[in-house]
Amino acid sequence: MKAILKYFLILVMLSLHIVLIGAVNYAMPSYETTVVTGMEVRRMDKDGVISKANPPDGEVRDVYFLFTEQPESKKVMVYRNEDTGWGLPPYFKFGSADIQAKAQAYANEKQQVEIKYYGWRVNWLNEFRNIVSIKPLAEGETNSTPWFSYIFYAFFALTFFLSVQVVRGWFDSSK
Repeated sequence: MKAILKYFLILVMLSLHIVLIGAVNYAMPSYETTVVTGMEVRRMDKDGVISKANPPDGEVRDVYFLFTEQPESKKVMVYRNEDTGWGLPPYFKFGSADIQAKAQAYANEKQQVEIKYYGWRVNWLNEFRNIVSIKPLAEGETNSTPWFSYIFYAFFALTFFLSVQVVRGWFDSSK
């Protein structure tokens, strides 16, 4: 019975750490080098894009979308460009229209850019990464590195290791 409880607690610690790492991966910024190929604006409400099938039923907002293509692999990606305002994650982004204007200028020049974003692209949920900022890259310049994310990952790996050791210590010391 003690072995089952010990493994159950380790499984709970593993689950907790997976959720925490997932939250860090979603909310902390990531970077991608790409070329903007197009953009559009969609009117949306809480249920998604406004259409005949989905009439507006509440607060309506404009959401910008950027279409990109990676220079080497030709892989395409769609990004959402929406203000975060005072909500979570706390990026306090209020200038999505300005970012859209910069992206249009970079698209006209076919210039390589670095997009700073958070979130995940999940096709079946119609979920898009949200752009935080966009900046042009000079020839030969490399991507920024998400050091804070790496620090959080290392911290959570350490706390998982220590929590497993504590749980093992509780059950192994009682023999």
